[in-house]
Amino acid sequence: MYGRRGCHLCDDMQENLASYEDEMDFSVNIVDIDDDPVLIGQFGTKVPVLMHGKTEICHYFLDLKALQMYFSQSPE
Repeated sequence: MYGRRGCHLCDDMQENLASYEDEMDFSVNIVDIDDDPVLIGQFGTKVPVLMHGKTEICHYFLDLKALQMYFSQSPE
């Protein structure tokens, strides 16, 4: 998940994702975009962004249907 410190939407998405980690068997890696100028340019204010590799699953808010759909189609 790409986000930044002090972002309430990022905190909300991280908290919401935590409740599905065991059920869907995944773990979340939080990347602070403010630590990398390239990521700031890529995401700007479009945070949080939940991604797996180069695939965006959702942004701003956790889209549970998009997450479930991604895992049902993902070979991993």
